[in-house]
Amino acid sequence: MTHIVWDWNGTLLHDIDAVITATNASFAEFGFEPLTLERYRDLYVVPVPRFYERIMGRLPTEEEWEVMDETFHRHYWAAAADAGLADGVDRLLGDWQRQGLSQSLLSLAPHDRLVPLVRTFGIEGRFLRVDGRTGPSHTTKAGHLVRHLEALAPTGVTAARTVLIGDALDDAAAAAHVGARAVLYTGGSHSRTSLEAAGVPVVDTLEEAVRTARDLAG
Repeated sequence: MTHIVWDWNGTLLHDIDAVITATNASFAEFGFEPLTLERYRDLYVVPVPRFYERIMGRLPTEEEWEVMDETFHRHYWAAAADAGLADGVDRLLGDWQRQGLSQSLLSLAPHDRLVPLVRTFGIEGRFLRVDGRTGPSHTTKAGHLVRHLEALAPTGVTAARTVLIGDALDDAAAAAHVGARAVLYTGGSHSRTSLEAAGVPVVDTLEEAVRTARDLAG
């Protein structure tokens, strides 16, 4: 049966406003002009230092990265308190679970921040696992997805029947790395044009993402 691995930021959690606020705060530390949502979506890439390189014209130094990373997270977590779930999330997660299908959550948000936040929305019980990032913040999802699926293996989840639903090119790259499928959602960090470069299905709603995931995994 199809297993969905959900991304959190920009997918289940509609937090793009908080992300823009925090990103612009981090750039302001070094005198850069604020980004519009459209420009952010056109330029965003993971790992994040490469995104900063697109703005700065060079990679940030280690010292600059530490300042920008700390500033981003300080402003993000303050603004994220006002973020809510994307449209229809409660229903979609509940429907998937009631059909006897499995799902899990994997995010590059810090694990110790992610789990309490997921709990506040009352949806933790919908997932077989909830995993956030451990280790450095300038990372990609691929290695985390490997470990996530390894942990899920005793439940019968396999990469071949897994579809990762996310909002970033990095989600598609991570899925390809483990031999899973991906569906990318336009409500988060990337423009549709950017997402289409991944060569995987791109959708405008999470309801469409779930339908597509079911078709992909067969």
